[in-house]
Amino acid sequence: MLSVLIIALLNSCFTCFFSCISSCGILLFFARFGYFMEDIGNHTPPKDFVCPITTRIFNDPVTLETGQTYERKAIQQWIDRGNTTCPITHQKLHNNQLPKTNYVLKRLIASWKELTPTNELQYPENKHVHVVPQPRTDGTVNELRLVITDLCTSQVLKKAELAVLRIERFWQERNMEVEIQNMLSKPPVVNGFVEILFNSVDTRVLKATVFLLSEVGIKNSGVISTLTRVDSDVECIVSLFKKGLFEAVVLIYLLRPSITIFLQMDMANSLLSVVQKREDEFVKMCVKPKAASVLLLAQIIENEDDGAVSEVIKSLVSGKAIEGIIRSLESEWKEERIASVRILLRCIHEDGKCRHVVADKAELAPVLESFLDANDRERFEIVQFLSELVKLNRRTFNDQVLNIIKDEGTFSTMHTLLIYLQTCLPDQCPMVAGLLLQLDLLAEPRKMSIFREEAIDNLISCLKNSDSPAAQIAAAETLSALQGRFSYSGKPLVRRFLLKHVGLDKTYRSLMRKEQLGGMSGDIQETKEEEKAAQEWERKMAFVLVNHESGLIFEALSEGLKSRYAETCSGCFISAAWLLHMMIFLPDTGVQETARVCLLKRFVSIFKSAKDTEDKAITMLALSSFIHDPDGLRDITIYMKDIRKGLKEFKKSSTVAVEMLKVFSQESESSPELWNHKELVQEDCSVNGVVLSIVCLKDKIFSGHSDGMIKIWACKGSVLRLTQEIREHTKAVTSLTILPSGDTLYSGSHDKTIRKWSFNQETIHCEEVYDVKDHVNNLLVANSISCFIPQGVGIKVNSWNGASKLLNPSKDVKCLALVNGRLYSGCLDNSIQEINLASGTLTSIQSGMRKLLAKGNQVNVLQVHEGLIYSASSSIEGTTFKIWNASTYGLVESLSLTSEVRSMAISSEFIYFGCKLGIMEVWHRNKLTRKETLQIGTNCKVMCMALDSNEDVLVTGTSDGRVQVWGVS
Repeated sequence: MLSVLIIALLNSCFTCFFSCISSCGILLFFARFGYFMEDIGNHTPPKDFVCPITTRIFNDPVTLETGQTYERKAIQQWIDRGNTTCPITHQKLHNNQLPKTNYVLKRLIASWKELTPTNELQYPENKHVHVVPQPRTDGTVNELRLVITDLCTSQVLKKAELAVLRIERFWQERNMEVEIQNMLSKPPVVNGFVEILFNSVDTRVLKATVFLLSEVGIKNSGVISTLTRVDSDVECIVSLFKKGLFEAVVLIYLLRPSITIFLQMDMANSLLSVVQKREDEFVKMCVKPKAASVLLLAQIIENEDDGAVSEVIKSLVSGKAIEGIIRSLESEWKEERIASVRILLRCIHEDGKCRHVVADKAELAPVLESFLDANDRERFEIVQFLSELVKLNRRTFNDQVLNIIKDEGTFSTMHTLLIYLQTCLPDQCPMVAGLLLQLDLLAEPRKMSIFREEAIDNLISCLKNSDSPAAQIAAAETLSALQGRFSYSGKPLVRRFLLKHVGLDKTYRSLMRKEQLGGMSGDIQETKEEEKAAQEWERKMAFVLVNHESGLIFEALSEGLKSRYAETCSGCFISAAWLLHMMIFLPDTGVQETARVCLLKRFVSIFKSAKDTEDKAITMLALSSFIHDPDGLRDITIYMKDIRKGLKEFKKSSTVAVEMLKVFSQESESSPELWNHKELVQEDCSVNGVVLSIVCLKDKIFSGHSDGMIKIWACKGSVLRLTQEIREHTKAVTSLTILPSGDTLYSGSHDKTIRKWSFNQETIHCEEVYDVKDHVNNLLVANSISCFIPQGVGIKVNSWNGASKLLNPSKDVKCLALVNGRLYSGCLDNSIQEINLASGTLTSIQSGMRKLLAKGNQVNVLQVHEGLIYSASSSIEGTTFKIWNASTYGLVESLSLTSEVRSMAISSEFIYFGCKLGIMEVWHRNKLTRKETLQIGTNCKVMCMALDSNEDVLVTGTSDGRVQVWGVS
């Protein structure tokens, strides 16, 4: 604004001076001020009287805000071409409206002309101007022919450059008449333009050349043929483009070189630079440079060279170029919009995280408008693009995008998709149907809808279409995505979500933490709202799918599970498992029977044969849905034996497995014939004395003997094979215990040591020996401590760094149990205590008896299982078995047993009591009724017992030195 004020002030001053000039005379004025006196003698106009653009004396001078003066017509054309800076100073012009004529300067020029003969005028060279002169044109074809001759024949580069600028002016003023087009389309003229491209270094001239070749080339294919005839011509144009002559991209687009040339010449970065620029930064051309760049990028990403294309896409996504592509979705040119869709779709497939930027910034109305005019391939690309945009990791965002797709545009999106669904290819139907179904589900799902019916019918039809594997795979993938939960990168989470419900949710929790870092808000309230929206969507989608035609979807999924294509089987498996699981939360509409008939037997078969742990867990979740329905429970009970073994594998990690085992246990107690205990094999180890301790790990059995021997057995079926014998303890091995991690074994002995053993395939070796200076009985190990019963009173607790303390010193302890940092002790006086190892707090669960009366009364065995404390005590009157609640310490049950109990093992179904006289009693754990009595031996005691992790194998050790293996089935 300051410069404008200064110019105005100067203009007013010149007006005052001019009145003085008029009275004194022009010669006197020039002579007095020495103004241009040197130039008058040689008839050369003063440089301030000449326009720096046209190099001609001003006719209508205008002074810009930068202080520079130009011919009005010349500077107006300069601005019309999109330039926003002063040609001389290169300062930005804040006002595109030209000021009034500089009449002071115009009068000075008129006075000067009166003193100078017209035929003697000479024009100076304008060396300080950084723009090539643009001459005026008379607008005659004859003059154009002369200028074209200069272009084609002149050996002087400056003259040829001037010819280009005159041709450009002529082209624009004559509005591209056919005669002019024909003249400029001649091969010699085209070659003349190419020579300019090879030799000129002036940007203005190069832009004009590219402009003319593009304008003529788009009208006449012969021009393009001439340019592509010589490879070096194309290479020259590409080189200029890469050096920053971005308008050349239009000419490159018209030349349509092969994709190989694109990749070889490394044009991608230059194309991305153009995409990021504004339209007003380019010369107005027949095709906008940005549009040409988008169209060329779309061609590049279709190349099969995945490595090179991936690099292009990485550059596009990592920078701001993707925002330029997104803006092209709003282009007036349909081809540019479709190309943008194609590029963005490929970007999403390469890097799913960019879909969030696209969904946030894209205007979808122009894309929807393109659908009607697009061909079949383009329509499916639009459907793919829209489908990807509703795979965001937040349900509320997905709903927003779906509403935009549904409501924007001048036509009904759902109606258009319905018509397209009836005509598209079979392998395209599932994605179209999936999008249509999602749009329809925005309304109340209980109401009838032709869109929904048609969409689900198509999905089911494709699942059943074994003649088109591609359609089956697409339908299976679409169904698994309809659950509506996605990762930040857009991958369906239905599988991970099912595993979370099973209890194997470590990977899901880890993924969710990454999702929060990737974009999910950490706000608790917002997260709750998102989860609520996700659950509501999941219920609505499952409801409409399972209730379509009375559960017809289950029949289609059953057929899909039989497919020989892994992708189809996998998709149908996940979808079927999800829908079966969701039926627990849906109102009963009578489709459960269809689900059972179609899927129960198939899922039992998968559960029995599955090798993958996750697949087996998901199958278990699907099967659990049947136990909630009386008819389903009746049918699944038939396969109880087949299922139960697999359920035991998950009982420690999955509440679903625990629940199913509990239900099956109740059923088995009402049908005791379902369970069987069978002796598989036994080994006589009497040479090593009494078997004092037994533990199991997978298919290995470890036994500790009274002579200090430790034996390792491999058990497979009815074969028990001794793999190793170690005698490093010098006295009886009273205790064996394995850490929950399963990688370390500890042994305790009367030789006053604890030994730490590590596993090496089928053998073990001692890593460390701890001298505890006391007999070790009933050894228990947790984290950094060991607990055991010493020879005297109390319980000894040792840390591995050597520290030791004595707990419960007033009691003679007989047995121990350790669970979650709480130590339980059963004593010779029939008392039971709980000790909190962290705080040292002692709680009495059962009070002891006075010593005189306590003779013969003692707690022989003690175990804690699933929140309950189990103990067996012997007295003069007999054996008492009691159960306490581990939380409240309240007595739950008390029973009398006929035999004295020496050992105990507890499974999800049974309680095993090892007794005197070689007897083992088997009791139902829930009903607390005796199932059967097994004879282990004739004159021995069952000293120790252990179950394997699957509860399929029970191992006993006896006082007469036998190791016996029982199968539980």
